[in-house]
Amino acid sequence: MLGKLARQQDPNVLVGFDFADDAGVYQIAPDTALVQTVDFFTPIVDDPYSFGQIAAVNALSDVYAMGGRPLSSLALVCFPEKGDLDVLERILAGGLSKMVEAGCTVIGGHSIRDEEMKFGYAVTGTIHPQRVLANRGAQPGDVLLLTKALGTGVISTAIKRGKAERAWIDAAVRSMTTLNKAAAEVITGTNKELSSRPSASSRSEGARAEGPLPTPGPFAVHALTDITGFGLIVHAHEMAQASGVSFRLHASAVPLLAGALECVHAGYIPGGLKANREFGECRVAYDDGIPDDAKTMLFDPQTAGGLLISVALDDATDLQRALAAAGVAARRIGEVLPSAKPLIRVSR
Repeated sequence: MLGKLARQQDPNVLVGFDFADDAGVYQIAPDTALVQTVDFFTPIVDDPYSFGQIAAVNALSDVYAMGGRPLSSLALVCFPEKGDLDVLERILAGGLSKMVEAGCTVIGGHSIRDEEMKFGYAVTGTIHPQRVLANRGAQPGDVLLLTKALGTGVISTAIKRGKAERAWIDAAVRSMTTLNKAAAEVITGTNKELSSRPSASSRSEGARAEGPLPTPGPFAVHALTDITGFGLIVHAHEMAQASGVSFRLHASAVPLLAGALECVHAGYIPGGLKANREFGECRVAYDDGIPDDAKTMLFDPQTAGGLLISVALDDATDLQRALAAAGVAARRIGEVLPSAKPLIRVSR
């Protein structure tokens, strides 16, 4: 719908909605830009405190996906008029705990009466205008890394149906309540452990042709996005299309949460996954021998998912090691190729 509206001509908009990026970026000074995003949704777990945490992690993720640092947030609350206020208090407390962990101050919010409970945040962060990591900029030869396992969509559906095993719930909640902060700090070079590593700009020249181009951090990361409601395939397609390249993904290398395949086999398929597959499968070519359950998981809508990183081949191993040292188990799931049709090819 936004694409049908007249564009506002504002030179301070560094990243708008033209390339389906994770957040907007608006320059306010020569060395400062705001990163702005908003996200809220209905409960996907039974525990109110965990739901609040997940909503906060999910909202914060879009700032990290641009390479930014979150500063402040506004809570968005939809709550039944006769709802138990103790539940709302627990939701808010859970969200606050993650905002505190992120160093992001909650400065207010807005609430309305709604029979269907919803919760989330509008988040504002900052970034240097020349260090923005958009979802465009991936280059042929890059390696694709993913920092979290897939499966929160199908497991959340099993939870709603009362069929999820405790181990599945624990794995999904642990993933959804883990901030992308540590990964973003490694990528941008704000992790203190990496402060001595020379920047990528001093080792090689970036080749990104247009848009808000970053001065690379310690690793030659060319594009970045987080995997959320549209699933891995659609978000990867957005990155490939915006970058003018194509991707090869290796299905067997994509990490999955415990219980994810069992949920697929049992038919716990969320509506979002079906919509993602209906939209995205015509844009994918599969090599022979890929099981249908593996194909299904590539479209699973994620909540508070991981980061998809396009990084130069020469830096991929070092970045993986640095992420592992920061407690982030990034997996190499594919590579960037010259533009071809379809844009996404999935191999075993």
